[in-house]
Amino acid sequence: FQAAFTLLLGPFTFFNVQKTKYLQIMTSLMRWIAFILMIILALIRISRGQAEGHPSMAQLSGIRNLFGVCVYSFMCQHSLPSLVTPISKKKHVNKLVLLDYILILAFYSLLSFTAIYCFRNDTLMDMYTLNFTNCEIINVAFIRYFLGLFPVFTISTNFPIIAVTLRNNWKTLFHREGGTYPWVVDRIVFPAITLVPPVLVAFCTHDLESLVGITGAYAGNGIQYLIPAFLAYCSRKDTQLVFGSGTVNKHLSPFRHTFWIVFVLIWGFSCFVFVTANIVLSESKL
Repeated sequence: FQAAFTLLLGPFTFFNVQKTKYLQIMTSLMRWIAFILMIILALIRISRGQAEGHPSMAQLSGIRNLFGVCVYSFMCQHSLPSLVTPISKKKHVNKLVLLDYILILAFYSLLSFTAIYCFRNDTLMDMYTLNFTNCEIINVAFIRYFLGLFPVFTISTNFPIIAVTLRNNWKTLFHREGGTYPWVVDRIVFPAITLVPPVLVAFCTHDLESLVGITGAYAGNGIQYLIPAFLAYCSRKDTQLVFGSGTVNKHLSPFRHTFWIVFVLIWGFSCFVFVTANIVLSESKL
């Protein structure tokens, strides 16, 4: 399956993906359909008294897992550019962003709580959609196959877009002013360094939970906390130099104080420590 995935979707890395709007629309529709189906099926099972989940009380030992979840919560920020960009008047943008976060939190909470009350802890799979491939949960074959293959569908539609974006980022990173890349570097090297690492990791890794934990602890931590914090700090300093300290911005963020940047950096370091400890302790128990 991995070889077929690589052979079918890998070549897109070497070309430009045009008209991604339709791919994104299809991915969004499939994601919403899958999430709503899982919530409805879990609620039906709970309402019929067939629920098997008995979640335990919160434990301090679970804090290290909580930090890992917080790292991955940044995924909800992907929806912000599509919300903010079309707004011509930014007067109510803070309220819109707050409403967006509240809706995302409510949706994720509904999905999570229906899961832990519907299924036993030891039966919950790393890929939650696989819990619905059992005939006892739903006897409609189409829905079972749709939910079981849902991760494949979303990855297949997102992979070309993400790969091309990463390839272009490589080009920008090594760009020289006034210079151009040789054909081999532009058409072969950059696509290759984009495609080969994820393919090798996919072939060598079998533990999805471990892979998610490591990528979330390090890559996700840097993307969500460290880079935005330093970017905000440097951009504010640059803005003061260009416009002066007396300029009043009516769209100032309520988190404009330097304390929040320091807090984010401390939080990011804490996530790094706790998730690393969780990985080490989990491996030592094996």
